Amino acid sequence: MASSEVFEYLSSEMSVVTATVTTALVFWAVWMGTWLWWRPRRLESALRGQGLPGTRYRFPSGDLKESAVLARQSRAKPLPLSNDIIPRVSPFLHRIINQCGKSCFTWFGPIPAVTIMNPDLIREILSTKFEQFEKLKISPLGKLLITGLVNYEGEKWARHRRIINPAFHAEKLKRMQPAFCTCCSELIGRWEKFVHPGGTTEIDVWTEFQNLTGDVISRTAFGSSYEEGRRIFQLQMEQAKLLIQASQNVYIPGSRFLPTPLNRQRKQVDREVRFLLRSMIEKRETTIKSGEKVGDDLLSLLIESNLKLFKEHGKSKNGAMTTEEVIEECKLFYFAGQETTNVLLNWTIVLLSMNPSWQERAREEVRQVFGKNLPSFDGLNQLKLVNMILHEVLRLYPPVISLTRMTTNNVELGGITYPKGVLLSLPILFIHHDTEIWGEDAHEFNPERFAEGILKATKSGQMAFFPFGWGPRICIGQNFAMTEAKLCLSMILQSFLFELSPSYIHAPHTIITLQPQHGTPIILHRF
Repeated sequence: MASSEVFEYLSSEMSVVTATVTTALVFWAVWMGTWLWWRPRRLESALRGQGLPGTRYRFPSGDLKESAVLARQSRAKPLPLSNDIIPRVSPFLHRIINQCGKSCFTWFGPIPAVTIMNPDLIREILSTKFEQFEKLKISPLGKLLITGLVNYEGEKWARHRRIINPAFHAEKLKRMQPAFCTCCSELIGRWEKFVHPGGTTEIDVWTEFQNLTGDVISRTAFGSSYEEGRRIFQLQMEQAKLLIQASQNVYIPGSRFLPTPLNRQRKQVDREVRFLLRSMIEKRETTIKSGEKVGDDLLSLLIESNLKLFKEHGKSKNGAMTTEEVIEECKLFYFAGQETTNVLLNWTIVLLSMNPSWQERAREEVRQVFGKNLPSFDGLNQLKLVNMILHEVLRLYPPVISLTRMTTNNVELGGITYPKGVLLSLPILFIHHDTEIWGEDAHEFNPERFAEGILKATKSGQMAFFPFGWGPRICIGQNFAMTEAKLCLSMILQSFLFELSPSYIHAPHTIITLQPQHGTPIILHRF
């Protein structure tokens, strides 16, 4: 081929490549312009046209930067020893609600987020009309930490829920009690080594409960693979920290593919978690298929349920989960199972330290039911006062401070039509502290409000208690978390009296869940 022909051929090829790249860039620019400019303007106009007040959209990050600035400023200032925590925990939304009222909208990047604080509308969103909404899609970076049941919609969600449900039935939880007791006994034994009978010592219970709940979920989820489970727990915590770093900015599609140090670290952690889980799953499947007896851990129960469905339906849309899907559910077990109970126990110890009369009442009830014996599963159901206390802790310090749902089509709620693509923010923390709903003592620790049950706890008579969500998508692990919390708290009350250390700094803040910024140093008095 002559050199002129080669040159002509290469020029032609280059022209095709250039045209392809140019076309792709044009489409990308149009898509970005629509996502970051035209669509937010259209949605803002639709909301304001119906009388909803809110902040103005600021290209391209909405209110994220201002929210981050206010959060940093609030974290620099501890609170007095009070349960009026909203101004510190959620300063931006607190300010906007004071300016615009309870029904208003802000901007989560280019997405308008409408605040819904009416309990009746929240029940519609979470229950009667739940199929008209979907959860805010977890970003590709967030999926490295958790996805699974919490992020699925429609038939896939229903199928996974059916498979997982048997692992959380009451009789299954009862069979997990020995694992709960083993972990809690190890915690109590470790504390007893720190302090002689009649003596005192200071312990950061936040760190202690992190280790405890990590151990519990490792044993109950993976049984004989406990040590491997602990390694997964450590890796998931590392992934959570990396995700928090990323959440400070708007996620740009495709940015996860860039070879940055953080991206490489995230992928390495994810690869190791998947390797460990896949190895455990394959071993457990082999054991079950061979007819050998397996334990009562969540992984075995999940695989047994999945294999049964596989025999009935195969891998059809109504059939079993793939190995990758089982891996995602195991990752979710870890994060949700560990975090919820850890946070609940931490704030329970804080509030019982702030309210010693309730601590003594709870201790007396535990002694009446169990004496000095290990708590039994059936006995836990007799702890009425402890149950009231845990509900009040969940009201004042819910582990997750808000839920979100996205409209999938135009939806009418409370006389307002929300267009497709609007985020509905259900601020659990604000609803749980609303004086119009709970009375003037809404910021006070008063477990008596739950004496006649959840449905009669509010001043308004409305169902307004949502620490685990509501409706068909209510948290599948709520009974697991409450059982673990009751058992651990009972064993602590049997052995110790506790009070806040003079070094304790009251500084609740959110890192996915509602946590103590500076830990929770407690003075333990051993009986």
